[in-house]
Amino acid sequence: MKIGTPKELFEGEARVAMTPSSAQQLQKLGYDCVLESGAGVLAGFSDAVYAEAGVEIVPNAAALWEAADIVAKVRQPESDELKYLAKGKTLISFFNPAGNEEGMEAAKAAGSNVIAMEMVPRISRAQKMDALSSMANIAGYRAVIEAGNNFGRFFTGQITAAGKVPPARVLIVGAGVAGLAAIGTSVALGAVTYAFDVRPEVAEQVESMGAEFVYLDFEEEQQDGSATGGYASVQSEEFRNAQLAKFREIAGDMDIVITTALIPNRPAPKLWLEDMVKAMKPGSVIVDLAAERGGNVEGTVKDEKVVTDNGVTIVGYTDFPSRMGAQASELYATNIRHMMTDLTPEKDGQINHNMEDDVIRGATVTFEGEITFPPPPPKIQAIAAQPKKEVKEKTPEEIKAEEEAAARKAGRQQIGLLVAGAVIMGLIGLYAPAAFMGHFIVFVLAVFIGFQVIWGVSHSLHTPLMAVTNAISGIIILGSLLQLGSGSWIVLLLAFISILIASINIVGGFMVTRRMLQMFQKS
Repeated sequence: MKIGTPKELFEGEARVAMTPSSAQQLQKLGYDCVLESGAGVLAGFSDAVYAEAGVEIVPNAAALWEAADIVAKVRQPESDELKYLAKGKTLISFFNPAGNEEGMEAAKAAGSNVIAMEMVPRISRAQKMDALSSMANIAGYRAVIEAGNNFGRFFTGQITAAGKVPPARVLIVGAGVAGLAAIGTSVALGAVTYAFDVRPEVAEQVESMGAEFVYLDFEEEQQDGSATGGYASVQSEEFRNAQLAKFREIAGDMDIVITTALIPNRPAPKLWLEDMVKAMKPGSVIVDLAAERGGNVEGTVKDEKVVTDNGVTIVGYTDFPSRMGAQASELYATNIRHMMTDLTPEKDGQINHNMEDDVIRGATVTFEGEITFPPPPPKIQAIAAQPKKEVKEKTPEEIKAEEEAAARKAGRQQIGLLVAGAVIMGLIGLYAPAAFMGHFIVFVLAVFIGFQVIWGVSHSLHTPLMAVTNAISGIIILGSLLQLGSGSWIVLLLAFISILIASINIVGGFMVTRRMLQMFQKS
């Protein structure tokens, strides 16, 4: 079978669904690759590079659709492309099934199978095919760069001879893939970064990246992310009001706001309202990554940049991934290639459209003349953070009782070890010579006393690794001290060397530990 990629018709779209490297991987699956001439030019891939990778170049879209059994593209197919659908063909693309009834009906009438890349379920096994995440990652990064381009000031704070420059304050609304990418970029540029999300379980991720999570003074049982395939869900009106109140409170302090909030198959929720825009300082910037679905910000104009009366710039571009065409194409083509790998388990160049497979079924919009959207929930749910269990604080009496119980248990263990050791030594003493027993008793006492002395030092004063090595050194020193009474000069020399080396190890160990502790002390 042949898999082909046409030139994208959407004006300004620079991405392409097949790159030279992905074409080579598809050929290993047994497919022949076809490309419409010029399809990869805007992404930086010439026809000659494709030809070197073994891709057949055809002159126009009609020839491409005629030659290919499987068509992979980026954008939702336009009306001129839907007419090329035919029985037995498979289309893999972003398809917008919730808002593309015309496309689904056309595919149904033609008998074509359609796989919508945005419908790939968010389960662990499907992460490699998650094109939404791939593109959102680029969009989040690019949004911060675009904000910086319009902001006109430093992100990071600086102290110069001419004066002090405060750092920019950036708020990221939505901590999904795009939001986390924006957080990482903003923090890396030195801005003071804040983030908000309706899913409180992502707070730990946000804080681990160096941003501050914005909490609401509101208690409501949040819906498990697995219930919506790993996406955020619709919240109650009370929660929304609390959320808007918090945004109003902090709007005036923010220099840059980046909104990324989307709910599957719904218009983008309005989260940054007109009064919040008016509360921001002149020169502030808002980047609305949800502009294609109506926008999170009141005043967003799709694919345009507008400046409000109070000097706030609102960026509503929808082509952020396309602005990084080469990188975006490589990632998207890799998502397509992984989808083809699942569709070709035998690697024989033949599609096995297994509707029992969670991933394939979830992404399939039409199959054999039937509309299969919306899909059933996946049998394997998305992984969601488990709710934290409440930890009951112990009373001083309970803590004291536990310590006493632990001490009694440790005492019983030590008595048991001593009794066992005495029995073993007694048995050895019945048969071993007197000279051996003298040295053996020294060894046993050194082990016991050295271990007890060194191990009794709190681990907070030295690392667990140092605790072990110091215990060993303590055993050596005690054993050597007990041997100093020996009449042999060789034994005395060896004992002295042992004490010297072990002492160096113990002193050095505590010096290293002290240096490590100083690293955590605030200056």
